[in-house]
Amino acid sequence: MTAELVLEIGRAVAYAVKQTNPDRRHKILIGKDTRRSGYMLENALTAGICSMGVDVLLVGPMPTPGIAFTAHSMRADAGMVISASHNPYEDNGIKIFGGDGYKFPDETEKYIESLIGSEELAVERPLGYEIGRALRIDDAMGRYIVFCKNTFPDELALDGLRIAIDCSNGATYKVAPVILEELGAEVFAIHNTPNGRNINDNCGSQHTGDLMKKVRETRADVGLAFDGDGDRLIAVDERGNELTGDHLIAIAAHAAKKRGNLKNNKVVATVMSNFGFQKAMRDLDIDLEISGVGDRYVLEKMLESDASIGGEASGHLIFRDHHTTGDGIIAALQLLAVMQETKTPLSKLASVMSMSPQMLINLDVATKPPLEDVAPLMDAIKEAEAELGDLGRVLIRYSGTQSMCRVMVEGPTEEMTTRICEELASVVSKSIG
Repeated sequence: MTAELVLEIGRAVAYAVKQTNPDRRHKILIGKDTRRSGYMLENALTAGICSMGVDVLLVGPMPTPGIAFTAHSMRADAGMVISASHNPYEDNGIKIFGGDGYKFPDETEKYIESLIGSEELAVERPLGYEIGRALRIDDAMGRYIVFCKNTFPDELALDGLRIAIDCSNGATYKVAPVILEELGAEVFAIHNTPNGRNINDNCGSQHTGDLMKKVRETRADVGLAFDGDGDRLIAVDERGNELTGDHLIAIAAHAAKKRGNLKNNKVVATVMSNFGFQKAMRDLDIDLEISGVGDRYVLEKMLESDASIGGEASGHLIFRDHHTTGDGIIAALQLLAVMQETKTPLSKLASVMSMSPQMLINLDVATKPPLEDVAPLMDAIKEAEAELGDLGRVLIRYSGTQSMCRVMVEGPTEEMTTRICEELASVVSKSIG
């Protein structure tokens, strides 16, 4: 992700939004997380957009869902986030939302990709007054704070709750403590001092060890871990045990069903959701819809089935009644609302589901050939599935953001699950790595 490439991306996105209505002035919102490269890439992106005659609104470090909200509320044509999400600080990327707050669909992104470096883009050169201008929006964070707080029930407060939070040295480091404190909680924040290099560094939703210690140390009622750009949430109960996104979806869906407001009695999860979660949904008589991996595919399935709650085991949770995309802070507020509403400890709420033994091994790969073309791996998968039968499953897929292959196995026992997962990982290493 070079400055030169980002400049071209800015030009391509600006050109694309201008095609929707050529007769008016357009504007694009830009936000970022706390990576060192964000400042460099922000300037390159701004230059590219302005060079196409489109104005830029700069909001600085803010959670990705905050950009989606602000782009929509300010009637921007698009919102762009400079972030590599949960990846290490040396990585970077760009997420794009439309003016409606939803991520651009695949076909729009493909069109933008086709424009980069094209002759069609090269001839577009506004001059003089037609060049775009960049404006900094100083109150964007305040707007987002109010938006998040408005998703929490008016009749409830967080008075009396002790909450430990891990901000992953990322985009939530300012807003998350403020929101929780203003709602009445006593907050104990860790990893909230970003320096451009420590984002996601053994902290946040991917690494909850420090948060578990903080919960026990402070005797907190709950621990909340966000990822670098703030669109994921993983929780820790009052005993210091980690809860996955599956647990949090199950808690929210159970509470909504009891209230009688679980829309269409449906929940959406991905193929990565745990067997235990799927069983819990059956036991609760909740219809479960399964999507592909990725929050955009969860949302597509939610829109298609008209569901209001969905998400991933990794912590991308979407509450469609409140937002158009996954939002770690809003997900946290919905979880806290259930705790306050029911006056029930998080560990007891989480007992609505029991995790099936699961093992996940991430393997670095140099290439990503189609898995179905890797004959030794296909043979190994067939053998594993035959051994597991109806008591487990195998899922092997490439990461969408890293040069990595993920091997996941669920089974009836820890021993069998571990053995099969390690055997399959060995085949992947020999056949692909």
